[in-house]
Amino acid sequence: MKHSKPLVGVGIAVVAALALTGCSGGGGEAAADKDAAATKLKTLSVMAPFLSTNAPEDGSDIETALEDVIGVDLDMTWVPNASYGDKVNITLAGDDLPQVMVIQGKDPGFVRNAEAGAFWDLTDYLKDYPNLKTTFPEVQKASSVNGKVYGVFRARDVMRETAIIRKDWLENLGLDMPKTTEDLAKVAKAFTEDDPDGNGVDDTYGLIVPKWPGTIGTNSPWDAIETWYGAGNKWTEQDGELVPNFTTDEWLDAVEFERSLVEDGVVNADFATFDSAKWNEPFLTGKGGIILDVHSRAQQLIGLFKQSDPEGFDKYVDISGNLLGPDSDELHALPTAGYSGFLAIPKSSVRTEADLRGVLEVLNKLNSEEAGPIINNGIEGVHYTVEDDLAVAVPDVPQVEKDTVGAFAQLGMNVTGFQGYNPKQASDYEQQMYDKRKEIEASDLEHAQYDPAAPYVSDTYVSKGAQLDTIVSDARIQFLAGQIDLDGLKAAVKLWRSSGGDDVIDEINELADADK
Repeated sequence: MKHSKPLVGVGIAVVAALALTGCSGGGGEAAADKDAAATKLKTLSVMAPFLSTNAPEDGSDIETALEDVIGVDLDMTWVPNASYGDKVNITLAGDDLPQVMVIQGKDPGFVRNAEAGAFWDLTDYLKDYPNLKTTFPEVQKASSVNGKVYGVFRARDVMRETAIIRKDWLENLGLDMPKTTEDLAKVAKAFTEDDPDGNGVDDTYGLIVPKWPGTIGTNSPWDAIETWYGAGNKWTEQDGELVPNFTTDEWLDAVEFERSLVEDGVVNADFATFDSAKWNEPFLTGKGGIILDVHSRAQQLIGLFKQSDPEGFDKYVDISGNLLGPDSDELHALPTAGYSGFLAIPKSSVRTEADLRGVLEVLNKLNSEEAGPIINNGIEGVHYTVEDDLAVAVPDVPQVEKDTVGAFAQLGMNVTGFQGYNPKQASDYEQQMYDKRKEIEASDLEHAQYDPAAPYVSDTYVSKGAQLDTIVSDARIQFLAGQIDLDGLKAAVKLWRSSGGDDVIDEINELADADK
């Protein structure tokens, strides 16, 4: 999903005005009273983005079906995704806010507004609603702002990381799927040196790594290896303190391992500049044999092989899930953030606790087993049929109908698990791979290494983060490329600390201590 632009355009005056408006109707931060009467709503106004060309029409079949389940009319304001951030800014600066707003990220502007009192703090309320009481508390914690929950998060797959391997090359060389990082290095070396495609030419290599658009802790292939080594996920706890993972010995060990892969020639030589948009190409054309990325890329690759080799497409792709690190005793699995924004409730339009509970009652129904399939799949018999508890797309559904289903999916919370039907795959092999993926994800989830600092917003990081982020991430690439040595890498970490990083660490730990 694309993210909106940061909400930095919302000024201090707007924040103050929203906060004052929110407090004027009895909607202060009093302790939640679960026995308080809820306002019975007739209509729920919602602002949400849509990603297709055309917005859903008012009164669509999807909208009507949802209204029948939740018992209120939906007053939807649909905004093109490309301009959604600007629209949020404009809306927050005005005096006509919806009761529910999709907020696409924990941007500085949203954080300032939330902490100033513009949105309801839902921390003590969600537990009273069975469909909003999440079964993913780590994700809800990560979506919070300094420990306070200002929206019902929109769940996304928590566990997605895997090694994607050329299955035919493994079979040609008599190799097993890697289970550890040491196995990964051995397979990568064999793919580079042992002619895995059998053409008699030295024209293959092991690991395909692109230039990564994000910095450290953005789920790059390098980040995955570092988490597998036990360095944590962006941040980790060490001796009772939260610290960035790149300040740990495990991270240095992992980066030295990564450098050895580069020096052994088992990684594409242009890893620092290789266009990530072309990441699939070496795998498809038989140049590289391993990709460290998300499970959905494996599914995408299977589809591309199906186009080029319809009869034999089942022989090229296999997946491993997360790999064991050098200790080989405990799996350190790399999760995603687990959410993509949240549904927030402005105080200026939902003024009292009774009004808030009325909105939450509707959201509770919107995340029910009855509403979930409508949001996630559409209308049974119109957009899909059910076969073996899986959704089978109805052929020839007009694109406008598909776009409408996709738009309403923006309201999907799924905080107690996916509320819908998984898609039935087109062939037995594709179904087997999809089922294998789901089994691996469920198993790896038990070993997820969540970022313990994700809930906390450091003021220093807000002001200096863009500059701080590049210091160590640039040094990591330079170290992997052999342009600096280990002392040079350690010097970059020291520079990060002296440039404001130590302040970030102090602030994060102060916030974490206060949250306890």
